[in-house]
Amino acid sequence: MEKQEGRPADERVLQVPDRGLVHVWPSGGGTEQLCPDKVLLSRPVVQVSLGEHHGVLLAQGGQVFSFGELSWRGLSVPVSAPVLEVSLLGRTVVHVAAGGFHCGAISEQGSVYMWGENTAGQCGQTDRASVTNITVSEPCPVAMVDSEVVPPVVVRVVGLACGREHSLALSDHNELWAWGSGCQLGLVTNIFPVWKPQKVEHLAGRHVIQVACGAYHSLALVRSLPAQDFSTQSTPKTRERGRSPQCPVADREELVTTDDAHYCPLGVELSEVMRSETPSRRRVSRQRLHPAGMSSGSSPGSGASLSSFSDDSRSNPKQRNLPACSRLEPEGNRTECVSQTDGSPKANPAVDWAATKDSAFSDDLELQSMLEKLSGQTSESQDVTATGDTDSMSSHTGSDDSYISSTPSSDLLTSSYKDDSACKRQTNNGRASGPLSSSPVCLEEIRLCLEKEKQALLSSSLTNIHQKGNAAAGRRLSLPGTPTHGSPRRRRPCACGPVSAGQAPSAGPLEAGDELPSLETEVWSWGRGSEGQLGHGDQLARLQPLCIKSLTGKEVIKVAAGSHHSLALTAQCQVYSWGSNMCGQLGHLNSPVTLPQHAKLSDGLRVWDVSAGQSHSLLLADGDCVQPVLLYCGQQSEKPQSPSSGHSSPSRAESYAVRPSLLPFCIEMNYISSVCSGGQTCAALTDQNVMGFIAAIHELASRERRFSCWMSDVRKVLISPLRKKEAACQTLGEPCTQLFFALCESFIHLSKLVGRHATSLSYFLQNAQSRDVTSFPLLTHTEHFLETYKKFCSAVGDFEVMGGFQSLHKLSLECLGSRQAVLSQLRGSDQPVGGEFDLVSMFYQPLQQLHHYSRLLLKMSACYDVLTVEYQSLQQGCSHYESLSLSLLRKRKQAEATQLFWKTHSGKATENLRLPQRRLLCESSNRSLTPLSAGRFSNHWFILFNDVLVHTQGSLPSQSFFSTHHVYSLTCLWVKPITEDRTGLYAIKIICPEESFTLVASTPEEKNKWLRSLNQAVDQVLGGAAQGSSPGVTAAVCRTASYKFVADERFKDAQYAGGWLAGRVHGRGTMKWPDGRLYKGNFKNGLEDGYGECVIPNKAQDKPDTYQGQWREGRIHGFGKYKYGSGEVYEGCFCDGQRHGYGMLSSGKLARTTSSVSIGHWVQDKKTGYGVHDDIMRGEKYMGFWLDDQRHGSGVVVTQYGVYFEGSFKENKMSGSGLLVSDDNTVFQGEFSDDWTINGKGVLTLANGDCLDGLFSGEWRTGLKVVGTYVKPTLDGYEGKEKNDLPLGQHVVPAAQRWICAFDECWSRLGCDAAGGGDRTAAWENIAVTITAARRQSPDLSKSHTKVLESLEFIPQYGEPVTTANYDNIRRYLTKACETPHHPLGWLVETLVTAYRMTYVGVGSNRRLLPQAVQELQAYLTHFYSVVRFLFPGLPDDGGVIPDAADPGPFKSRRSSSLAEQSVLVVSCSSLLLPLLLPRLYPPLFTLYCLQQEQEEALYWERVLRLNKQPDQSLLSFLGVQEKFWPHWMSILGEKKQIVSSSKDACFVSAVETLQQISTTFTPSDKLMVIQRTFEELTLEVKPLLAGDFLWCMDDLFPLFLYVVLRARVRNLGAEVCLIEDLMDPNLQHGEMGLMFTTLKACFIQIQQESTT
Repeated sequence: MEKQEGRPADERVLQVPDRGLVHVWPSGGGTEQLCPDKVLLSRPVVQVSLGEHHGVLLAQGGQVFSFGELSWRGLSVPVSAPVLEVSLLGRTVVHVAAGGFHCGAISEQGSVYMWGENTAGQCGQTDRASVTNITVSEPCPVAMVDSEVVPPVVVRVVGLACGREHSLALSDHNELWAWGSGCQLGLVTNIFPVWKPQKVEHLAGRHVIQVACGAYHSLALVRSLPAQDFSTQSTPKTRERGRSPQCPVADREELVTTDDAHYCPLGVELSEVMRSETPSRRRVSRQRLHPAGMSSGSSPGSGASLSSFSDDSRSNPKQRNLPACSRLEPEGNRTECVSQTDGSPKANPAVDWAATKDSAFSDDLELQSMLEKLSGQTSESQDVTATGDTDSMSSHTGSDDSYISSTPSSDLLTSSYKDDSACKRQTNNGRASGPLSSSPVCLEEIRLCLEKEKQALLSSSLTNIHQKGNAAAGRRLSLPGTPTHGSPRRRRPCACGPVSAGQAPSAGPLEAGDELPSLETEVWSWGRGSEGQLGHGDQLARLQPLCIKSLTGKEVIKVAAGSHHSLALTAQCQVYSWGSNMCGQLGHLNSPVTLPQHAKLSDGLRVWDVSAGQSHSLLLADGDCVQPVLLYCGQQSEKPQSPSSGHSSPSRAESYAVRPSLLPFCIEMNYISSVCSGGQTCAALTDQNVMGFIAAIHELASRERRFSCWMSDVRKVLISPLRKKEAACQTLGEPCTQLFFALCESFIHLSKLVGRHATSLSYFLQNAQSRDVTSFPLLTHTEHFLETYKKFCSAVGDFEVMGGFQSLHKLSLECLGSRQAVLSQLRGSDQPVGGEFDLVSMFYQPLQQLHHYSRLLLKMSACYDVLTVEYQSLQQGCSHYESLSLSLLRKRKQAEATQLFWKTHSGKATENLRLPQRRLLCESSNRSLTPLSAGRFSNHWFILFNDVLVHTQGSLPSQSFFSTHHVYSLTCLWVKPITEDRTGLYAIKIICPEESFTLVASTPEEKNKWLRSLNQAVDQVLGGAAQGSSPGVTAAVCRTASYKFVADERFKDAQYAGGWLAGRVHGRGTMKWPDGRLYKGNFKNGLEDGYGECVIPNKAQDKPDTYQGQWREGRIHGFGKYKYGSGEVYEGCFCDGQRHGYGMLSSGKLARTTSSVSIGHWVQDKKTGYGVHDDIMRGEKYMGFWLDDQRHGSGVVVTQYGVYFEGSFKENKMSGSGLLVSDDNTVFQGEFSDDWTINGKGVLTLANGDCLDGLFSGEWRTGLKVVGTYVKPTLDGYEGKEKNDLPLGQHVVPAAQRWICAFDECWSRLGCDAAGGGDRTAAWENIAVTITAARRQSPDLSKSHTKVLESLEFIPQYGEPVTTANYDNIRRYLTKACETPHHPLGWLVETLVTAYRMTYVGVGSNRRLLPQAVQELQAYLTHFYSVVRFLFPGLPDDGGVIPDAADPGPFKSRRSSSLAEQSVLVVSCSSLLLPLLLPRLYPPLFTLYCLQQEQEEALYWERVLRLNKQPDQSLLSFLGVQEKFWPHWMSILGEKKQIVSSSKDACFVSAVETLQQISTTFTPSDKLMVIQRTFEELTLEVKPLLAGDFLWCMDDLFPLFLYVVLRARVRNLGAEVCLIEDLMDPNLQHGEMGLMFTTLKACFIQIQQESTT
């Protein structure tokens, strides 16, 4: 049993901690004689929660202790020795809550544990059918599952609050859950108790911050919705949020006047079962819990005892029989009782009021003396009689709200609340008629009051809903909805859909510092309201949460609920209270008490924590000193009782503290961090000031709260009235008006930040469990704080510079009037009390707070070791705020000096220079600085501002007259000190983009002063620190700035933004001309240089010209792409703005298909040298030499009709001897006189061999006139002639002379002037620089491409001799280099591929061009290999040998000596480079081969198709394959099957499939490897058929291989054979692979000649 009940705390050895000390005292005792009891625990207490007659403590480490009347265990535990809740050991508890007669705890995992009384289901432990388990003696878990989500999830709880018969939990998603009994649950149900926790649907989707429970009502602090959401909310959604629907006033009045005992105000009908069954059950339950019959809800007016937890006077049975209407009346008489006004005790008002006036309450002077005592000053308290407050006492009506929990008046358990409230209900007529004494009231007195109460009922300000005024209007807005609207749970699917528990409600867009507490809050209330504790202006109960509209916008940060009254604390340290005021617990006598009213506090007190008990309120406030003070209002007694001893009934000498008064004993309690109230008990958590740390935290929080209140007062009494004044705009003028509104916005923004910060510091002090100084907002949101203060200081300075405060001073005095108290309140600490009101100093007042931040952070850091994280964080924050404080003070001085300067030198000329952000730094009115070339009688004045340097001349400064002035922007101003020479001049050189001049100072000191000021100003305007610059250190030579040229010839009127170097444009930038020209790219020494993009207007065309590429010294130079407005596009090389070198020009009109494409060599903007011109419109392609944009020299022309011309061109026309070949092999060889015109001697050879020899004239297409001899050759002679012996190539440009321009550009990119003529090291460095620049300037590269570029940035070991080991490294490097166009070799490959396809694709796909295509490819390899050998000089000549080859691969060949011991690696350009080029050139080249072999291919394919119709054995026999090579078995999916005579495609399958792969390869070496593997597969299949060693002979091999070729069915085999024969490595022709290739070629020829009969 002992283990179950826990261990007393005093049985252990106690060591009182420095923090988390708990002090407990009764609320009913006299404030001066009280001596709080200390709770002695060995570890700090982090939270206290008090119930009606018990309390719960949460100690550090998650241990929970209980004390008081633990009736569920039959224990009475003294405060000094609380017992440990043993069953909660092992579960780290982070939060505790105490209700009327039950307790709750939250574990670190978010689980809830409840214990205590469970008669109303408030512990959520037992089923409704079980009535025996009325108490829960030990903490038991409460299952909270959100079943609305799929799958259901367990709710993690972060907050808990308990009332008398209900419990509320706050989830980590800021949703509210409730269980227990009564309308205070806020649930849409009429079945009570609610045993299982349910979500409060009316607050679903809202962000609930805090929740508080009274006896029978609930409060929630909810974050406000963003302003834009209110306009878009639908009506059902608005009702779901608890707001009153838009119904007529008459309808709402009918709702109020309707009185039915069976209905709640929101229309939820009570079932008969609930009215009949529940009372008997709950009456028996309560009798078991309280055998003496005392009510649990005793209040001062009920006559119940005001004792503490050990009070034994509860056993008096007479004290529970004090209802206004008899609770034992039958059910039929209950309605009449409800319709009347409940009786209340009414003593002599005059006597009680006089007693109150002469009571020992502390007035303002006594409070001031107490504050002085707390601050260390000694003074005698003066006994001064204070004038009493004449406000009438709050009165209460008899509207019964106990029907919500379905308990009739005969229910002893629930009607205990009527015991509390019935004796307090009264009415008044605005007079001070409320009783202020706490003497017991007998039943006769109550009955005597009934008649007067009935008469006053109609005029009661609490019950008359038709009363006029603001209170009535406010109440109408908060009336509940009509019953026909139904519950939100039913409307929800059609309103806004279910809200998942995993979704956090949005509170608008996030901003910097959004983790700070929100001040945009609302207070929602629900439950019973007979005492006005809901704050809606009436006494109606609310089934659902309803927003208290009068508190919206008040920035409430905390709510507290007493038994029958409520408190709200705002960020401005103000307290609003409403509800029962029988004992003055509201802190005011204002009426009505059904609406929140401001509690009256003495000046200088700022409340930052509140708590409410049964009949009292306890406030924690800041005074004039750092140590907090306690304020108390409510029930008091001149004869206090000890909390541990019983006492008899209260005497009539008891009184009430109506106005919050100071508790003197708080002096000895050190630093109080939080307060707690419950029942008739108060508690406070305190900390000792160890090493001054606690004092520093309290001072920081106190100063921030004071600062927040000050800013709030300024906003209320000055900022808001001035903004609303219409005369403000006229007085200030347009520029100052905008600055004033900007100032107001920045002030409000700073005010909100300070308010949120002050609130977070208050939370920090109250939450003792998670005090971590590194989580200070000052440290976690440093940037946000600094930026906000900077913006505010800039706004104040700008307004001051423009003279706004002078104009605003009069308006501000008009707003303040003669209220000296307000003036003194708004004065800064640095202003004299009796002096004139200084508006400027008031607005600069917030800057002092930065110094306090720094000082207090430094003070706190002294409490930590220098190596700790806390010390480092605090020191860093201290440095930030101190630095900003000094910087802003300097800016303030600059603003004041600037304002004085403009005031002194006012005039029209100066107004042009007067700007809000401009500050005066230095000026030379005393002729301390003059130009070097200034005349003797000239007058010069230099004025340095923070953004410009102004030079005026021709005037006297004192006359405030400027004849001429020049303004130089500091962003484009360079200061250069000139070394003193023999001339003795102290000169400074000023460099600007378009001019430079020298200034001469009068003295060296003056020179250093100006030099320092100029450099600091330039550095500041460029974004530097501008601090500590020495005179010899100049500002940044390289910078980024904007400038508009005025006089420069090249850039006249152009706007530039970009990099600069010593007064000249340098680096990357953008230049815009007024005529539309635009350049964006790199500059060097004032000119375009490097890569750049340019847009040039084209007056002749609608579209401008654009260029993207390289520039040099202001002109287009290098490789680039030029798009003309006419539609032409040139991509190639430029030199001095002209096309020069390799390039490709596509011409056409705008978006239409280009009409022609020219690619080749250009000289001075004209085509000169070899080039290809494709005339798409005419269907002709020219390949030859050019001169000055005309075809000149050898050339070839092919047409779309297959006609081939070859000859010499002159002046764009073909003339002289030439060759014409038609598509049908008709050939003319002779003289041409004009373009395609034949004129002169010639020979025409027809396709059949006939010849015409003579004179020809005319065009080929229109007809020829012939005068000559016809020759018919003999049949034998014609057949003996080779068909391919056409006289082609006599006038073709040699392959070695083609595309020299492309190779020249590649050499140029390597840094070589000519082929092979350059420094190899410089070439590699150029490659590395090019690759690095390309990688940095192309951020959108793919990951693979980026890796390739990164690997190419490293320069390989190019100087070493090439061996077999590093030869593969060279191949791999070349492979990567050719993959990217950023590498010079990659660009060369891409260019050659473009040129090749341009030549031999389309019209160029003519079989006559095949020899030229092959020769051109071989020329590519030769030139390319020369470039590679330049980069890798260790490579041998073409065909050279690298000894000691390890493993020759497909790119290597073996030469075996007679000994066959030594092998060598032969390196050729084809073996090294052909794998890099040929795959890219393969499509056009192979197409030419196919066209060349078209006839042979047709014959070959016809034979293949016919022969493949035969079965395998028949075909083998036909080809002459010996039977010993015939396979007899075949394998199909691992299963052997016999080959029969009808089998087809079953023999030598692997060899056939291998040969078919020849079409999937590109290079000859790869194709030869396929042939070699085919022979190997064939050998492997034949070997099992033969015994012993086997050697092939050609007689056996050829027929068998012929079979494989036939079955492989390779299309275009002739083209494959020709390609291999033309391009194969010469070293392989006479080896094993050469023999195999010859066999394949022989098979192709044999198939064409094979007879199919």
